[in-house]
Amino acid sequence: MASDYTVGDLVAEFLAACGVTTAFGIASVHNIPMLDAIGRRNTIRFMMARGELGGAHMADGYARVSGGLGVIFSSTGPGAANAVGGLIEARFAGSPVLHITGQTATRHVDREMGAVHDAFDQLGMLGSVCKAAYRVRSAQQALGVLTRAATEALSAPMGPVSVEIPIDLQRVQIERPAMLDNFVLPLPPPRVPTAAELDELAARVLAAKRPLLWLGNGAKGAGRAAAKLLNLGFGIVSSFNGRGTVPEDHPRNLGALIGNGMKTITDFYETVDLCLVVGCRLRGHETGDCALKLPTNIVQVDTDPAANGRTYASSYFVAGDAAATLDGLLSRIEGKLAVAPGYTDEFAALKRTAQQEFLGTLGLYGTFSAQLRQAMPRDAIWVRDVTQNNTTWGNRIFPLNDPHQNVYPVGAGIGQGLQLGIGAAAASGDRRTVVMTGDGGFFLNVGELWTAVQEKLDLTVVVMNDRGYGVIKRIQDATQQGRRFFADLQGPDLERLAALSDIPFFRCTSADTFGATVSRALEIRGLTLVEVDMNAVGEFPPYYPFNRRAA
Repeated sequence: MASDYTVGDLVAEFLAACGVTTAFGIASVHNIPMLDAIGRRNTIRFMMARGELGGAHMADGYARVSGGLGVIFSSTGPGAANAVGGLIEARFAGSPVLHITGQTATRHVDREMGAVHDAFDQLGMLGSVCKAAYRVRSAQQALGVLTRAATEALSAPMGPVSVEIPIDLQRVQIERPAMLDNFVLPLPPPRVPTAAELDELAARVLAAKRPLLWLGNGAKGAGRAAAKLLNLGFGIVSSFNGRGTVPEDHPRNLGALIGNGMKTITDFYETVDLCLVVGCRLRGHETGDCALKLPTNIVQVDTDPAANGRTYASSYFVAGDAAATLDGLLSRIEGKLAVAPGYTDEFAALKRTAQQEFLGTLGLYGTFSAQLRQAMPRDAIWVRDVTQNNTTWGNRIFPLNDPHQNVYPVGAGIGQGLQLGIGAAAASGDRRTVVMTGDGGFFLNVGELWTAVQEKLDLTVVVMNDRGYGVIKRIQDATQQGRRFFADLQGPDLERLAALSDIPFFRCTSADTFGATVSRALEIRGLTLVEVDMNAVGEFPPYYPFNRRAA
Protein backbone atom coordinates (compact mmCIF):
# COMPACT_ATOMS: atom_id res chain seq x y z
CA MET A 1 0.00 0.00 0.00
CA ALA A 2 1.37 3.38 -0.97
CA SER A 3 2.13 5.79 1.84
CA ASP A 4 0.52 9.22 1.93
CA TYR A 5 3.57 10.50 3.85
CA THR A 6 5.71 12.71 1.62
CA VAL A 7 9.11 14.40 1.73
CA GLY A 8 7.19 17.57 2.61
CA ASP A 9 5.83 15.78 5.69
CA LEU A 10 9.35 14.64 6.53
CA VAL A 11 10.59 18.24 6.47
CA ALA A 12 7.86 19.35 8.87
CA GLU A 13 8.38 16.44 11.25
CA PHE A 14 12.17 16.77 11.13
CA LEU A 15 12.01 20.42 12.19
CA ALA A 16 9.71 19.60 15.10
CA ALA A 17 12.07 16.79 16.15
CA CYS A 18 14.89 19.36 16.21
CA GLY A 19 12.90 21.47 18.69
CA VAL A 20 11.78 24.07 16.16
CA THR A 21 8.52 25.72 17.24
CA THR A 22 8.55 28.78 14.97
CA ALA A 23 9.57 29.27 11.34
CA PHE A 24 9.48 32.25 8.99
CA GLY A 25 9.07 32.82 5.29
CA ILE A 26 6.75 33.14 2.31
CA ALA A 27 4.65 30.51 0.57
CA SER A 28 5.51 30.04 -3.09
CA VAL A 29 5.09 27.65 -5.97
CA HIS A 30 8.27 25.77 -5.07
CA ASN A 31 7.71 25.28 -1.33
CA ILE A 32 3.96 24.72 -0.95
CA PRO A 33 4.19 20.96 -0.18
CA MET A 34 6.51 21.63 2.77
CA LEU A 35 4.43 24.49 4.12
CA ASP A 36 1.23 22.50 3.60
CA ALA A 37 2.73 19.80 5.82
CA ILE A 38 3.62 22.37 8.48
CA GLY A 39 0.07 23.72 8.37
CA ARG A 40 -1.54 20.29 8.60
CA ARG A 41 0.67 19.12 11.47
CA ASN A 42 0.09 22.38 13.38
CA THR A 43 3.10 21.93 15.68
CA ILE A 44 5.17 24.80 14.25
CA ARG A 45 4.08 28.42 14.19
CA PHE A 46 4.74 29.80 10.72
CA MET A 47 5.18 33.58 10.59
CA MET A 48 4.44 35.10 7.21
CA ALA A 49 7.10 37.65 6.38
CA ARG A 50 6.42 40.28 3.72
CA GLY A 51 9.66 39.43 1.95
CA GLU A 52 12.28 36.71 2.09
CA LEU A 53 14.88 39.23 3.23
CA GLY A 54 12.75 40.07 6.24
CA GLY A 55 12.06 36.40 6.92
CA ALA A 56 15.78 35.56 6.93
CA HIS A 57 16.49 38.36 9.41
CA MET A 58 13.58 37.17 11.56
CA ALA A 59 14.99 33.64 11.66
CA ASP A 60 18.35 35.14 12.65
CA GLY A 61 16.84 37.24 15.46
CA TYR A 62 14.87 34.22 16.66
CA ALA A 63 18.03 32.09 16.78
CA ARG A 64 19.97 34.71 18.75
CA VAL A 65 17.32 35.03 21.45
CA SER A 66 16.21 31.39 21.64
CA GLY A 67 19.69 29.91 21.37
CA GLY A 68 18.26 27.30 18.97
CA LEU A 69 17.76 26.84 15.27
CA GLY A 70 16.20 29.69 13.27
CA VAL A 71 14.32 28.52 10.16
CA ILE A 72 13.51 30.46 7.00
CA PHE A 73 11.55 29.06 4.02
CA SER A 74 11.98 30.79 0.69
CA SER A 75 11.00 30.19 -2.87
CA THR A 76 13.42 29.44 -5.66
CA GLY A 77 15.45 31.89 -7.74
CA PRO A 78 14.34 35.44 -6.89
CA GLY A 79 12.98 34.29 -3.54
CA ALA A 80 16.22 32.56 -2.56
CA ALA A 81 18.16 35.59 -3.80
CA ASN A 82 16.01 37.88 -1.67
CA ALA A 83 17.00 35.88 1.41
CA VAL A 84 20.72 36.31 0.75
CA GLY A 85 21.10 39.60 2.63
CA GLY A 86 19.67 38.00 5.77
CA LEU A 87 21.87 34.94 5.38
CA ILE A 88 24.94 37.15 5.08
CA GLU A 89 24.03 38.87 8.34
CA ALA A 90 23.47 35.51 10.03
CA ARG A 91 26.96 34.48 8.88
CA PHE A 92 28.42 37.69 10.32
CA ALA A 93 26.62 37.05 13.61
CA GLY A 94 27.35 33.33 13.87
CA SER A 95 23.64 32.52 14.04
CA PRO A 96 22.41 28.94 13.49
CA VAL A 97 19.92 29.54 10.68
CA LEU A 98 18.54 26.77 8.47
CA HIS A 99 17.40 28.11 5.12
CA ILE A 100 15.11 25.69 3.26
CA THR A 101 14.35 26.66 -0.30
CA GLY A 102 12.64 24.98 -3.18
CA GLN A 103 14.14 24.23 -6.54
CA THR A 104 12.73 23.54 -9.97
CA ALA A 105 11.93 19.92 -10.78
CA THR A 106 14.98 17.66 -10.87
CA ARG A 107 14.64 17.12 -14.62
CA HIS A 108 15.09 20.87 -15.15
CA VAL A 109 17.78 21.71 -12.59
CA ASP A 110 21.05 23.13 -13.98
CA ARG A 111 19.88 22.73 -17.59
CA GLU A 112 18.95 26.40 -18.17
CA MET A 113 15.59 25.41 -19.66
CA GLY A 114 13.84 28.56 -18.47
CA ALA A 115 11.53 26.92 -15.92
CA VAL A 116 9.80 29.19 -13.41
CA HIS A 117 12.31 30.71 -10.98
CA ASP A 118 15.16 28.74 -12.57
CA ALA A 119 18.14 30.77 -11.39
CA PHE A 120 21.61 30.10 -12.74
CA ASP A 121 23.64 28.20 -10.14
CA GLN A 122 21.36 28.89 -7.20
CA LEU A 123 23.32 26.41 -5.10
CA GLY A 124 26.56 28.24 -5.85
CA MET A 125 24.96 31.55 -4.89
CA LEU A 126 23.82 30.18 -1.54
CA GLY A 127 27.10 28.39 -0.91
CA SER A 128 28.97 31.66 -1.37
CA VAL A 129 27.16 33.37 1.52
CA CYS A 130 26.35 30.48 3.86
CA LYS A 131 28.51 28.21 5.94
CA ALA A 132 27.40 25.43 3.57
CA ALA A 133 24.69 24.71 0.99
CA TYR A 134 23.22 21.35 -0.05
CA ARG A 135 20.76 19.98 -2.58
CA VAL A 136 18.48 17.02 -1.91
CA ARG A 137 18.94 14.82 -4.98
CA SER A 138 16.61 11.94 -4.09
CA ALA A 139 13.73 11.35 -1.72
CA GLN A 140 15.62 8.72 0.25
CA GLN A 141 18.46 11.08 1.10
CA ALA A 142 16.24 13.97 2.29
CA LEU A 143 16.51 13.14 6.00
CA GLY A 144 20.27 12.68 5.79
CA VAL A 145 20.84 15.99 4.02
CA LEU A 146 18.57 17.87 6.43
CA THR A 147 20.34 16.28 9.40
CA ARG A 148 23.73 17.25 8.08
CA ALA A 149 22.60 20.81 7.36
CA ALA A 150 21.03 21.41 10.79
CA THR A 151 24.01 19.84 12.53
CA GLU A 152 26.41 22.05 10.63
CA ALA A 153 24.39 25.18 11.39
CA LEU A 154 24.47 24.40 15.12
CA SER A 155 28.13 23.34 15.28
CA ALA A 156 30.73 25.88 16.29
CA PRO A 157 31.49 28.20 14.71
CA MET A 158 27.77 28.39 14.02
CA GLY A 159 26.24 29.93 10.92
CA PRO A 160 23.54 29.70 8.24
CA VAL A 161 23.17 26.62 6.04
CA SER A 162 20.92 26.34 2.98
CA VAL A 163 19.13 23.27 1.63
CA GLU A 164 17.48 23.04 -1.79
CA ILE A 165 14.63 20.53 -2.19
CA PRO A 166 13.30 20.30 -5.75
CA ILE A 167 9.53 20.62 -6.01
CA ASP A 168 8.99 17.15 -7.47
CA LEU A 169 10.89 15.54 -4.59
CA GLN A 170 8.81 17.40 -2.01
CA ARG A 171 5.76 15.52 -3.33
CA VAL A 172 7.33 12.05 -3.43
CA GLN A 173 5.54 9.55 -1.19
CA ILE A 174 7.86 7.69 1.16
CA GLU A 175 7.66 5.51 4.23
CA ARG A 176 7.93 7.56 7.38
CA PRO A 177 11.46 7.10 8.83
CA ALA A 178 11.15 5.25 12.13
CA MET A 179 14.26 7.03 13.41
CA LEU A 180 12.20 10.21 13.81
CA ASP A 181 10.53 8.62 16.85
CA ASN A 182 13.52 9.41 19.09
CA PHE A 183 15.49 11.71 16.87
CA VAL A 184 18.51 13.60 18.19
CA LEU A 185 20.81 15.69 16.04
CA PRO A 186 24.35 14.22 16.01
CA LEU A 187 26.02 17.38 17.28
CA PRO A 188 29.74 16.97 17.86
CA PRO A 189 30.94 17.40 21.46
CA PRO A 190 32.80 20.63 22.22
CA ARG A 191 36.57 20.31 22.14
CA VAL A 192 38.17 20.20 25.57
CA PRO A 193 41.86 21.17 25.41
CA THR A 194 44.44 18.65 26.56
CA ALA A 195 45.87 18.76 30.06
CA ALA A 196 49.15 20.06 28.64
CA GLU A 197 47.38 22.92 26.85
CA LEU A 198 45.44 23.86 29.98
CA ASP A 199 48.55 23.67 32.14
CA GLU A 200 50.36 26.08 29.80
CA LEU A 201 47.35 28.41 29.70
CA ALA A 202 47.17 28.40 33.50
CA ALA A 203 50.88 29.13 33.81
CA ARG A 204 50.55 32.17 31.60
CA VAL A 205 47.52 33.45 33.52
CA LEU A 206 49.20 32.90 36.91
CA ALA A 207 52.16 34.95 35.73
CA ALA A 208 49.88 37.96 35.15
CA LYS A 209 49.32 40.70 37.70
CA ARG A 210 47.02 42.94 35.67
CA PRO A 211 44.80 40.58 33.60
CA LEU A 212 42.06 41.55 31.16
CA LEU A 213 39.39 39.18 29.81
CA TRP A 214 38.06 40.02 26.32
CA LEU A 215 34.80 38.18 25.48
CA GLY A 216 33.23 37.64 22.06
CA ASN A 217 30.27 35.87 20.54
CA GLY A 218 31.94 32.49 20.97
CA ALA A 219 32.04 32.97 24.74
CA LYS A 220 28.29 33.41 25.25
CA GLY A 221 28.00 29.96 26.81
CA ALA A 222 30.86 30.63 29.22
CA GLY A 223 29.22 33.28 31.38
CA ARG A 224 29.52 31.36 34.64
CA ALA A 225 33.25 30.78 34.20
CA ALA A 226 33.84 34.34 33.00
CA ALA A 227 32.09 35.68 36.10
CA LYS A 228 34.42 33.58 38.28
CA LEU A 229 37.46 35.08 36.53
CA LEU A 230 36.00 38.51 37.22
CA ASN A 231 35.74 37.60 40.89
CA LEU A 232 39.38 36.49 40.87
CA GLY A 233 40.45 39.99 39.83
CA PHE A 234 40.16 40.16 36.03
CA GLY A 235 38.70 43.19 34.30
CA ILE A 236 36.32 42.50 31.41
CA VAL A 237 35.64 44.02 28.02
CA SER A 238 33.40 42.59 25.28
CA SER A 239 32.97 42.75 21.56
CA PHE A 240 29.64 44.21 20.46
CA ASN A 241 28.40 40.66 19.74
CA GLY A 242 29.72 39.25 23.02
CA ARG A 243 27.89 41.66 25.28
CA GLY A 244 25.97 40.53 28.34
CA THR A 245 27.97 37.32 28.81
CA VAL A 246 28.65 38.75 32.27
CA PRO A 247 26.17 41.39 33.52
CA GLU A 248 27.48 44.79 32.47
CA ASP A 249 26.44 46.60 35.63
CA HIS A 250 29.46 45.07 37.38
CA PRO A 251 31.96 47.85 38.20
CA ARG A 252 34.82 46.03 36.44
CA ASN A 253 32.96 45.14 33.26
CA LEU A 254 33.55 47.77 30.57
CA GLY A 255 31.04 46.06 28.29
CA ALA A 256 31.68 47.13 24.71
CA LEU A 257 33.45 50.36 25.61
CA ILE A 258 36.56 48.85 24.07
CA GLY A 259 38.51 52.09 23.79
CA ASN A 260 38.56 52.91 20.10
CA GLY A 261 39.07 56.67 20.08
CA MET A 262 39.50 56.88 23.85
CA LYS A 263 43.01 57.59 25.11
CA THR A 264 41.85 56.96 28.69
CA ILE A 265 41.29 53.30 27.85
CA THR A 266 44.19 52.75 25.45
CA ASP A 267 46.59 54.21 28.01
CA PHE A 268 45.25 51.72 30.53
CA TYR A 269 45.77 48.87 28.06
CA GLU A 270 49.49 49.67 28.15
CA THR A 271 49.51 48.67 31.83
CA VAL A 272 47.72 45.35 31.23
CA ASP A 273 50.14 42.42 31.18
CA LEU A 274 47.70 39.75 29.89
CA CYS A 275 44.74 40.03 27.53
CA LEU A 276 42.85 36.73 27.50
CA VAL A 277 40.68 36.79 24.36
CA VAL A 278 37.90 34.19 24.39
CA GLY A 279 35.64 33.46 21.42
CA CYS A 280 36.29 36.80 19.78
CA ARG A 281 37.57 37.76 16.34
CA LEU A 282 38.75 41.23 17.45
CA ARG A 283 36.89 42.46 14.40
CA GLY A 284 38.22 45.26 12.25
CA HIS A 285 34.87 47.02 12.48
CA GLU A 286 35.35 47.53 16.20
CA THR A 287 39.13 48.00 16.29
CA GLY A 288 39.50 50.54 13.49
CA ASP A 289 40.70 47.82 11.11
CA CYS A 290 43.08 46.59 13.82
CA ALA A 291 44.53 50.05 14.48
CA LEU A 292 43.36 49.95 18.13
CA LYS A 293 46.40 49.40 20.34
CA LEU A 294 45.67 46.38 22.52
CA PRO A 295 47.82 44.90 25.28
CA THR A 296 50.90 43.30 23.76
CA ASN A 297 50.50 39.94 25.52
CA ILE A 298 47.42 38.37 23.90
CA VAL A 299 46.46 34.80 24.77
CA GLN A 300 43.56 33.53 22.69
CA VAL A 301 40.95 30.80 23.14
CA ASP A 302 38.70 29.94 20.21
CA THR A 303 36.86 26.92 18.89
CA ASP A 304 38.02 27.80 15.38
CA PRO A 305 41.74 27.11 14.86
CA ALA A 306 41.75 29.62 11.97
CA ALA A 307 41.14 32.41 14.51
CA ASN A 308 44.80 32.15 15.53
CA GLY A 309 46.48 35.33 14.30
CA ARG A 310 43.61 36.29 12.01
CA THR A 311 43.59 39.88 13.24
CA TYR A 312 45.97 40.38 16.17
CA ALA A 313 48.96 38.11 16.86
CA SER A 314 48.69 35.82 19.86
CA SER A 315 51.51 34.81 22.17
CA TYR A 316 49.63 31.58 22.89
CA PHE A 317 46.53 30.00 21.31
CA VAL A 318 44.21 27.27 22.55
CA ALA A 319 41.69 25.66 20.20
CA GLY A 320 38.79 24.74 22.44
CA ASP A 321 35.24 25.38 23.57
CA ALA A 322 35.06 28.57 25.62
CA ALA A 323 33.19 27.13 28.61
CA ALA A 324 35.21 23.91 28.75
CA THR A 325 38.50 25.77 28.42
CA LEU A 326 37.71 28.37 31.08
CA ASP A 327 36.42 25.67 33.43
CA GLY A 328 39.71 23.81 32.99
CA LEU A 329 41.63 27.02 33.55
CA LEU A 330 39.72 27.85 36.73
CA SER A 331 40.41 24.47 38.27
CA ARG A 332 44.11 25.26 37.94
CA ILE A 333 44.23 28.89 39.11
CA GLU A 334 41.57 29.30 41.80
CA GLY A 335 43.25 30.24 45.05
CA LYS A 336 46.54 30.87 43.25
CA LEU A 337 46.02 33.97 41.08
CA ALA A 338 47.36 37.12 42.73
CA VAL A 339 46.57 40.33 40.91
CA ALA A 340 48.52 43.50 41.65
CA PRO A 341 47.42 45.46 44.72
CA GLY A 342 44.99 48.17 43.70
CA TYR A 343 44.38 46.76 40.18
CA THR A 344 40.71 46.00 40.74
CA ASP A 345 40.10 49.48 42.14
CA GLU A 346 41.95 51.02 39.19
CA PHE A 347 39.78 49.09 36.73
CA ALA A 348 36.58 50.17 38.46
CA ALA A 349 37.80 53.77 38.36
CA LEU A 350 38.63 53.36 34.67
CA LYS A 351 35.06 52.31 33.93
CA ARG A 352 33.57 55.26 35.80
CA THR A 353 35.89 57.75 34.14
CA ALA A 354 35.58 56.30 30.64
CA GLN A 355 31.79 56.13 30.74
CA GLN A 356 31.49 59.71 31.96
CA GLU A 357 33.95 60.85 29.31
CA PHE A 358 32.12 58.98 26.54
CA LEU A 359 28.67 60.17 27.56
CA GLY A 360 30.01 63.71 27.75
CA THR A 361 30.68 63.65 24.01
CA LEU A 362 27.04 62.95 23.16
CA GLY A 363 25.54 66.30 24.10
CA LEU A 364 21.78 66.16 24.60
CA TYR A 365 21.80 62.42 23.88
CA GLY A 366 24.18 61.62 26.72
CA THR A 367 21.28 60.86 29.07
CA PHE A 368 19.39 58.55 26.70
CA SER A 369 21.08 55.34 27.81
CA ALA A 370 20.29 55.87 31.49
CA GLN A 371 16.73 56.97 30.71
CA LEU A 372 16.04 53.91 28.60
CA ARG A 373 17.67 51.52 31.06
CA GLN A 374 15.35 52.82 33.76
CA ALA A 375 12.33 52.48 31.47
CA MET A 376 13.05 48.95 30.19
CA PRO A 377 12.64 45.79 32.27
CA ARG A 378 15.97 44.26 33.26
CA ASP A 379 15.35 41.15 31.14
CA ALA A 380 14.01 42.95 28.04
CA ILE A 381 15.46 42.11 24.62
CA TRP A 382 17.47 45.04 23.18
CA VAL A 383 17.41 45.12 19.36
CA ARG A 384 19.01 47.88 17.31
CA ASP A 385 19.52 48.99 13.75
CA VAL A 386 22.41 51.06 12.41
CA THR A 387 21.83 54.56 13.76
CA GLN A 388 23.97 57.30 15.27
CA ASN A 389 22.37 56.51 18.63
CA ASN A 390 23.24 52.83 18.42
CA THR A 391 26.74 53.37 17.08
CA THR A 392 27.42 55.39 20.23
CA TRP A 393 25.49 54.69 23.41
CA GLY A 394 23.37 51.79 22.12
CA ASN A 395 26.28 49.50 21.33
CA ARG A 396 28.80 50.73 23.88
CA ILE A 397 27.11 52.05 27.03
CA PHE A 398 23.57 50.69 27.44
CA PRO A 399 24.04 47.90 30.04
CA LEU A 400 22.99 44.35 29.21
CA ASN A 401 22.64 41.45 31.61
CA ASP A 402 22.41 38.39 29.37
CA PRO A 403 23.91 37.58 25.94
CA HIS A 404 20.52 36.65 24.49
CA GLN A 405 19.28 40.20 25.09
CA ASN A 406 21.74 41.55 22.54
CA VAL A 407 20.54 41.71 18.90
CA TYR A 408 21.93 44.09 16.28
CA PRO A 409 23.31 44.03 12.69
CA VAL A 410 26.80 42.62 13.23
CA GLY A 411 27.60 43.29 9.58
CA ALA A 412 26.53 46.94 10.04
CA GLY A 413 23.80 46.71 7.40
CA ILE A 414 21.03 49.31 7.59
CA GLY A 415 17.36 48.37 7.70
CA GLN A 416 17.69 45.04 9.53
CA GLY A 417 16.64 46.05 13.03
CA LEU A 418 12.86 45.79 12.66
CA GLN A 419 12.99 42.28 11.20
CA LEU A 420 15.60 41.10 13.72
CA GLY A 421 13.28 42.50 16.39
CA ILE A 422 10.28 40.61 15.05
CA GLY A 423 12.22 37.35 15.21
CA ALA A 424 13.51 38.23 18.66
CA ALA A 425 9.99 39.01 19.90
CA ALA A 426 8.78 35.66 18.56
CA ALA A 427 11.38 33.94 20.78
CA SER A 428 11.16 36.22 23.80
CA GLY A 429 8.39 34.51 25.75
CA ASP A 430 7.21 36.86 28.50
CA ARG A 431 10.14 39.25 28.04
CA ARG A 432 9.56 42.59 26.37
CA THR A 433 11.35 43.43 23.13
CA VAL A 434 12.46 46.95 22.25
CA VAL A 435 13.79 47.87 18.80
CA MET A 436 15.70 51.11 18.22
CA THR A 437 16.03 52.10 14.58
CA GLY A 438 16.56 55.23 12.54
CA ASP A 439 14.06 56.55 10.05
CA GLY A 440 16.26 55.44 7.13
CA GLY A 441 16.49 51.87 8.34
CA PHE A 442 12.83 51.75 9.39
CA PHE A 443 11.50 52.90 6.03
CA LEU A 444 13.75 50.48 4.13
CA ASN A 445 11.63 47.50 5.24
CA VAL A 446 8.60 49.16 6.79
CA GLY A 447 6.26 46.58 5.26
CA GLU A 448 7.42 44.06 7.84
CA LEU A 449 5.67 46.15 10.48
CA TRP A 450 2.51 44.35 9.40
CA THR A 451 4.11 41.00 10.13
CA ALA A 452 4.31 42.17 13.74
CA VAL A 453 0.68 43.35 13.55
CA GLN A 454 -0.59 40.07 12.14
CA GLU A 455 1.37 37.98 14.64
CA LYS A 456 0.27 40.14 17.58
CA LEU A 457 3.82 40.47 18.88
CA ASP A 458 4.79 42.26 22.08
CA LEU A 459 7.18 44.76 20.54
CA THR A 460 8.01 48.43 21.03
CA VAL A 461 9.66 50.11 18.05
CA VAL A 462 11.58 53.34 18.75
CA VAL A 463 12.34 55.36 15.60
CA MET A 464 15.11 57.93 15.94
CA ASN A 465 13.87 60.28 13.23
CA ASP A 466 16.29 62.88 11.88
CA ARG A 467 14.72 62.74 8.40
CA GLY A 468 17.85 61.50 6.74
CA TYR A 469 20.81 59.15 6.81
CA GLY A 470 22.62 60.62 9.80
CA VAL A 471 25.49 58.12 9.73
CA ILE A 472 26.09 58.83 6.03
CA LYS A 473 26.11 62.57 6.70
CA ARG A 474 28.85 62.11 9.30
CA ILE A 475 30.96 60.15 6.80
CA GLN A 476 30.39 62.82 4.17
CA ASP A 477 31.40 65.53 6.63
CA ALA A 478 34.65 63.70 7.35
CA THR A 479 35.56 62.56 3.84
CA GLN A 480 33.80 64.86 1.36
CA GLN A 481 34.37 68.28 2.95
CA GLY A 482 30.81 68.34 4.27
CA ARG A 483 29.04 67.83 0.94
CA ARG A 484 25.92 65.92 1.96
CA PHE A 485 24.61 64.57 -1.32
CA PHE A 486 21.68 62.10 -1.34
CA ALA A 487 21.38 61.87 2.44
CA ASP A 488 18.09 63.67 3.11
CA LEU A 489 15.09 61.40 3.28
CA GLN A 490 11.39 62.04 2.91
CA GLY A 491 9.11 59.61 4.68
CA PRO A 492 5.49 59.31 5.78
CA ASP A 493 4.23 60.83 8.99
CA LEU A 494 4.80 58.10 11.57
CA GLU A 495 1.71 58.87 13.61
CA ARG A 496 -0.52 58.49 10.57
CA LEU A 497 1.37 55.36 9.57
CA ALA A 498 0.70 53.84 12.99
CA ALA A 499 -2.96 54.77 12.75
CA LEU A 500 -3.37 52.57 9.67
CA SER A 501 -3.30 49.51 11.92
CA ASP A 502 -4.33 51.11 15.22
CA ILE A 503 -0.79 50.87 16.58
CA PRO A 504 -0.48 52.99 19.76
CA PHE A 505 1.82 55.90 18.93
CA PHE A 506 3.99 58.17 21.11
CA ARG A 507 6.25 61.07 20.18
CA CYS A 508 9.28 62.45 22.07
CA THR A 509 10.34 66.01 21.29
CA SER A 510 12.78 66.79 24.11
CA ALA A 511 15.79 64.98 25.53
CA ASP A 512 14.54 64.87 29.10
CA THR A 513 11.27 63.09 28.16
CA PHE A 514 12.81 60.19 26.23
CA GLY A 515 12.63 57.59 28.99
CA ALA A 516 9.17 58.64 30.11
CA THR A 517 7.86 58.42 26.56
CA VAL A 518 9.20 54.89 26.08
CA SER A 519 7.80 53.93 29.50
CA ARG A 520 4.31 54.94 28.37
CA ALA A 521 4.68 52.74 25.29
CA LEU A 522 5.92 49.81 27.37
CA GLU A 523 2.88 50.00 29.62
CA ILE A 524 0.83 48.69 26.69
CA ARG A 525 1.11 45.01 25.78
CA GLY A 526 1.48 44.39 22.07
CA LEU A 527 2.96 46.47 19.28
CA THR A 528 3.67 50.14 19.99
CA LEU A 529 5.56 52.82 18.03
CA VAL A 530 7.64 55.66 19.49
CA GLU A 531 9.04 58.48 17.38
CA VAL A 532 11.95 60.53 18.70
CA ASP A 533 11.90 63.77 16.72
CA MET A 534 15.62 64.41 16.62
CA ASN A 535 15.17 67.72 14.83
CA ALA A 536 13.15 68.92 17.81
CA VAL A 537 15.49 67.34 20.38
CA GLY A 538 18.62 68.71 18.72
CA GLU A 539 21.27 67.59 16.24
CA PHE A 540 23.29 64.54 17.18
CA PRO A 541 26.90 65.63 17.79
CA PRO A 542 29.89 64.23 15.84
CA TYR A 543 31.24 61.06 17.40
CA TYR A 544 34.38 58.96 16.94
CA PRO A 545 35.97 58.86 14.40
CA PHE A 546 34.16 61.92 13.05
CA ASN A 547 35.04 64.12 16.02
CA ARG A 548 38.73 63.76 15.13
CA ARG A 549 39.70 62.36 18.52
CA ALA A 550 42.84 60.30 18.29
CA ALA A 551 43.24 56.94 19.98
